[in-house]
Amino acid sequence: MIEVINLSKQFKDVKAVDNLNFTINDGEIVGLLGENGAGKTTTLRIISTMIKCTGGTVKVNGVDINKESSKVRSQIGILFGGEVGLYDRLTARENIRYFAELNGMTKDAADESIKNLSEELQMTEYMDRRIGKFSRGMKQKVAIARSIVHEPKVILLDEPTAGLDVSSSRLIHDFIKNCKKQNKAIVFSSHSMEEVQKLCDRIIIIHKGKMVEQGTINELKAKYNSDDMEQIFMNLVGDKNE
Repeated sequence: MIEVINLSKQFKDVKAVDNLNFTINDGEIVGLLGENGAGKTTTLRIISTMIKCTGGTVKVNGVDINKESSKVRSQIGILFGGEVGLYDRLTARENIRYFAELNGMTKDAADESIKNLSEELQMTEYMDRRIGKFSRGMKQKVAIARSIVHEPKVILLDEPTAGLDVSSSRLIHDFIKNCKKQNKAIVFSSHSMEEVQKLCDRIIIIHKGKMVEQGTINELKAKYNSDDMEQIFMNLVGDKNE
């Protein structure tokens, strides 16, 4: 579903992404793992067509981001960490419906999708309240629903549980697993090794824009003869900081 080909991104003197190559299949959750500044978010932003690459390309379901960016955008759902960018004066329902309309959904299709998402994410009791005074967890649920209301085939998640409590994080974990059951391709960025091990079928470790390793959790544990994924990660990137 996603094919990253010789992907690079240069910001002045900094090479944020350096010749990345990897693929992500339908029904697969792949974790992008790396320290701050490793290039994870830049890679996700390029895949989402939010920024342009300097070299290489990405194909989403066979569509090239450099040639048909609008067609790519219609097939992806995006949720980045930090500010969720919702409209405080609108209700949860209105926020989600606005993005459904931006993606060309009919009223009936939007209504059905919003109903299903509100139930799945346990938002029904506050769907018609303005979100200005929502908690961080409530806003994050609305942001997730907004990003996938048009039922995209590819989902890009950058730190989706950042700042959330345990119950909200678990609900989002269950939601991600359900997306996998629906045969969606999911790219999941996180700083939590525990979260990555819990959710991801495969991980890609990035350091200073370059991919230093990839594989399943079990493959990496066997390859490096260790059950400690944090130590494996530190061994792979810790000696490369000079």
